[in-house]
Amino acid sequence: MGSSNSLSTSALSQLLAPITFNGSSKFSSDFQQVLTRAVGIQSLPLQGMESELSTLQQQQSDMTGLQRTFTSLQTAIQGIDSSVGTLSATSSNPTAVTASASSTATPGTYSIQVVQVGSPTTTLSGAGSPVVTDPTTGNISSSSNFTLTVNGNTYNINPSGSSLDSLASAINASGAGVQATVINVGSNSSPDYRLSIASNSLGTNTIQLSDGTNNSMLSQLAPGSPAQYELNGGSTVFNSNSSQLTLAPGLTVNLLQSTTSPVTISVADNTNGLSNALGNFVTAYNAAVDALGAQHGQNAGSLLGDSTVLALGQTLTSITEYTGGTSGLTSLADLGLTLDPTSGHLSFDPSALATADPSTIQQFLGGISSGGFLQSANNALTFAADPTTGAIQSSLTSLQNSINSENDQISQQTDQINTFQTNLQTQLANADASIAVLEQQETYFTNLFATMYQPSTSSTGSTSTAG
Repeated sequence: MGSSNSLSTSALSQLLAPITFNGSSKFSSDFQQVLTRAVGIQSLPLQGMESELSTLQQQQSDMTGLQRTFTSLQTAIQGIDSSVGTLSATSSNPTAVTASASSTATPGTYSIQVVQVGSPTTTLSGAGSPVVTDPTTGNISSSSNFTLTVNGNTYNINPSGSSLDSLASAINASGAGVQATVINVGSNSSPDYRLSIASNSLGTNTIQLSDGTNNSMLSQLAPGSPAQYELNGGSTVFNSNSSQLTLAPGLTVNLLQSTTSPVTISVADNTNGLSNALGNFVTAYNAAVDALGAQHGQNAGSLLGDSTVLALGQTLTSITEYTGGTSGLTSLADLGLTLDPTSGHLSFDPSALATADPSTIQQFLGGISSGGFLQSANNALTFAADPTTGAIQSSLTSLQNSINSENDQISQQTDQINTFQTNLQTQLANADASIAVLEQQETYFTNLFATMYQPSTSSTGSTSTAG
């Protein structure tokens, strides 16, 4: 039997029943060849179906890769949108003052001098009776109910357990505006755990704890002091009960240490964030160009000539050819994004942002929901890569339907081949059995005639013939 008619693929050999024939006639080996060849011929269409299925599965894999690539490109566009119009705040002395700006801040320069950073009021409990050597079991009081008073406001404290740790946890959960900790004022060998409570706010605060018997369980360690600062070179000292200040609408500063000279806070457009976002866009765009390029040319992938691939190429073209805006910034090239006509790749020169007017940049880029380049690019990518209605998803759905259909046909064809093989095996087995009977009869009669006509030899050596 020629190898071209045999089941050559492992997938087909797993689908079909083994081709075997066990006969008893001298023609059984011939019947085996007949069976193998006939089943091989019947299996030729199945081999074509397997090849088509493999092609469809590769197309599905390549199309899924394109979906991931174009989704990443759309994410990069959305990253630009998030960075447009954002502001950054920088400090001339970040070890003393840090700053952050929101979109509501006003660009400008501010000055602040930290007179003192302030401190919270801190208290410490007396020793327990007996002294608490293990805060997970011992406590400074045997009471199960406490009253915490902070600046005249009272809070009922009901610990979940009888330990000092439970008491501290209950105080922290009370919302009283204080922080309770357990500290060891003894030695490692002779520990003495106490309850320390500090105010969350800076300045002088009154803090007291009562267990119903002892109304003054805490002693003040430090009265606390407010943060003090001067603004914009003025001599007026301002007080604050927090080290975090709203210096101006949308501008927040944190006072970390006192200073002997003013700290300058500068609020400006966040060009670094926009530059990074544009760089990420270039990387994602070039990845999309390469992914489409892999489906063209002599060594093209499985999607060569696919209409969706052609449409995706047009999507990329529409992004780079966008024009809009005014005042000298009307294209991506004006923003520092240039296209290499040979490779199709984008490159980015961040220095273009430094010379462009921020309002002009924002006008050109626009926003995903407000027009400009970003809305145009995002809409194009939504048409291509939307996970529900996009062109790529439509192709994936069509490919999956084709794969399901091909699998159904393979299953039906396999059943037909197995049925054909079973029937042919039965027919050949019957033929082999009939031939085997005839062969036995032939042997019987041959032996019978040989016995009847066997020549005999006389005692003198002569041969006589029956007649």
